[in-house]
Amino acid sequence: MASGLLGLIGRYLNTRRSADPAVLGAFLRAQGAYVAQKAVLDYCRVKAGRHEQTLFAEPVFQAALLHCRWQVFFGALGDVTALAEAWLRPHAPGQEAALADALARLHDAALVADPIPPEEAESAAAIDIRSHLARMQIAPPQRSHTMPLLAQAPLFATLPIHPDQRIGEDPAIRGGLRFLIVSTQQEMERAFDAPGLAARLVAGSAAPG
Repeated sequence: MASGLLGLIGRYLNTRRSADPAVLGAFLRAQGAYVAQKAVLDYCRVKAGRHEQTLFAEPVFQAALLHCRWQVFFGALGDVTALAEAWLRPHAPGQEAALADALARLHDAALVADPIPPEEAESAAAIDIRSHLARMQIAPPQRSHTMPLLAQAPLFATLPIHPDQRIGEDPAIRGGLRFLIVSTQQEMERAFDAPGLAARLVAGSAAPG
C-alpha cells in the first residue's frame, strides 16, 4: 500500500523541513498505511510464533488479514490527519476552519490513492474526517499520547486472532498502536516546517477551486 512512499518521505527527512502540502499529503498516506500494517502484522506474527509461515499461508487467514489492514488503515489515516491538525493549529490562529478543510482534502486524496476493494468501500466512507476534525477543534490541541484514536476500534474488531486467544492482551495491543502514533508525530516534527506548512495549507484552502 505504501511501498515506495516511505522511501520518498525518507528522502525528505534527510533534508530541510518541508512546507509543501503535497509532501504532507504523501506523508499522511504513507504513515496511515504504515501504522495499519505494523499494528496488525507485528501482533499477528508474535501470536503465531514458530507457526507464522503456516498461518500466514492459509487463504482464510490471508483474507482476514487483508480485511483487517484495510479497516485499520481507514482509521489510521484519519488519526494521522487529526495529528497534523493538532500540531499545526497553533500556527493558524483564526484560520482553524481553513486548516481543517485543507487537511481534509489531503486525507481524501490519500484515501483514494490506492484502489479500495469494493467490499471495503462502505467502511472507507463511514469515517467523516470533516466532522472528526471539527469535533477535535472544539477542545485545545491534543498530542499523540492523549488524542482519541479512530484506528483502535477497527483494530480490535477485525484482528484475525480469535478474542479467546487475546485475553489479557488488550493493553499491549492499545499500547502498540499508541506507540506508532507517537512515532508518527515525532517523524512529522522532524520532516515539516510547521509555521510555513500551516500558512500554505490555509492559503491553498482559501484559493478558488
